[in-house]
Amino acid sequence: MKVYTARQAILNRKERVVAYELLYRGGPENIFPNIDPHKATSKLIMRTHLNQGLSFITDDKPALINFPEESILNGLPLILPPDKVMIEILETVSPSDEVYQMCQTLYLQGYNLVLDDFIYKPEWNRFIKLVKLIKFDIQATPLEEIKPLIEKLSTIKKLKILAEKVETKEEFLQAKKLGFNFFQGYYFCKPEMSESNEIDASHPILLCLMQECMKTPSSVKNLANYFERDVALSFKLFKFINSGILPLTQKITSIKNALIYLGEAETKKLILLFTTGILAKNKPKELTRITIIRAKFCELMASKNMPELAESAFMVGLFSLLDAILDQPLDKIINDLPLAPEVLEALTGDKSSPLKYILQAVTYYEQGSWYNTTRSAKKVQVSYEELTDYYQSALIWANRYDNSQH
Repeated sequence: MKVYTARQAILNRKERVVAYELLYRGGPENIFPNIDPHKATSKLIMRTHLNQGLSFITDDKPALINFPEESILNGLPLILPPDKVMIEILETVSPSDEVYQMCQTLYLQGYNLVLDDFIYKPEWNRFIKLVKLIKFDIQATPLEEIKPLIEKLSTIKKLKILAEKVETKEEFLQAKKLGFNFFQGYYFCKPEMSESNEIDASHPILLCLMQECMKTPSSVKNLANYFERDVALSFKLFKFINSGILPLTQKITSIKNALIYLGEAETKKLILLFTTGILAKNKPKELTRITIIRAKFCELMASKNMPELAESAFMVGLFSLLDAILDQPLDKIINDLPLAPEVLEALTGDKSSPLKYILQAVTYYEQGSWYNTTRSAKKVQVSYEELTDYYQSALIWANRYDNSQH
């Protein structure tokens, strides 16, 4: 049996990613019957994290892993490195003497403990001195309701508090005002509503590049002319070429030479990535990162059985989060772009298509919805095992792209 992993970002008050919660599943019930939470956690750790390494999955940031009561009492957290993980004690765990003794052992061995979806009961008082972080599900326990408790916990030295399931900007600002240290939820990768944010007027060259790269074929001469008018973009272009993403076998003597060396397909992808990253400059960095991973993930899925759709799949993945980046409805944004009909249909239409199935599979994979992921992937003849490999490849590719931008 194979166990799969998803991750969700945890951000600080400056909206920077500081850790990831690793979401584990044993798979859909009809595939993995009679697997209890303890066995699922065990297999997750043994077959996924210990093989790949936690740092690979979390980009060297701490990993928060959920542990049910049986896993805690059996000492399962002790096989993980204390400097890499935070042990999440699920809300279903009872505050018994046995659990307390095990938490003491973990605390003394240097593990950071987390109380998940915390609802206060006096029985938990003795645990708080052992705990590094307490998470509150602000959808289940409204902020106003827990305000007195938050104020009390905020006075405890070294104890941090996290607002989970933050879904709107208003909730984020309210939780921030109450004194929460960390935040987690769909707000950080879903559209943040505002009156209207048009594309910044200082980006005409980027928009011209985007328009040009969507032509078939695009003009290398025209693209080079636009790059030559923007020093920052030219610098990014050469930094990207020198990043190790592509083998460099010759000296690059001009921007036109650089674009020819990259080739039309890679040049188009690079321009779209630049555009997305710059337009999202006032958004959490994780949003841009998710976008880049998603684009590559979609491309790899298409490449297996439909290589002719690989480039379109990349664009579908990349543009699927433009609504979050620009705070506008997606159909309004992309209708102004010269996109191929199949890309437009996959992003905003109702008709079924291979590109739509690919985007659905990738989105479900990000959410940890394994049953729906498998169902969508099968429609394009991709297995779940292959998806896992594609996701890891997309992560590696995104890391290299990100490193080339610094």
